[in-house]
Amino acid sequence: MRHFMAGFFLTFSFFKMLNLNGFKDSYAMYDIIARKFPVWGYVYAFTELALGIAFLINFDPIITNSVTLVVMSVSIIGVLQTVLNKKTIKCACLGDVFNLPMSTVTIIEDGLMIIMSLAMLVMALG
Repeated sequence: MRHFMAGFFLTFSFFKMLNLNGFKDSYAMYDIIARKFPVWGYVYAFTELALGIAFLINFDPIITNSVTLVVMSVSIIGVLQTVLNKKTIKCACLGDVFNLPMSTVTIIEDGLMIIMSLAMLVMALG
């Protein structure tokens, strides 16, 4: 799971970094923090990069999985609101490079990241 998480975060952060301004603007359309604090879009992209590196080098699993759990749990709130309200907006998950619609797949993706980080946190604490 750790290697999957590393690959996920590194790949997704890479696409966000290709056009940080575009990602920030797209992300602010649905994220509850980025809506109020647009700079969070920039911080989020670098947070994903840092998490990818942390998973890759197996940096303190308790800290890495705790941060992942919090970040992804907050992130899924805006995704759920958008999908459940049937808003048609572009998903910023792969940055501004691809024009992918926000969908149930986005909820599943975020949900799996939450479940995996929680499982790895439980294993690290157990």
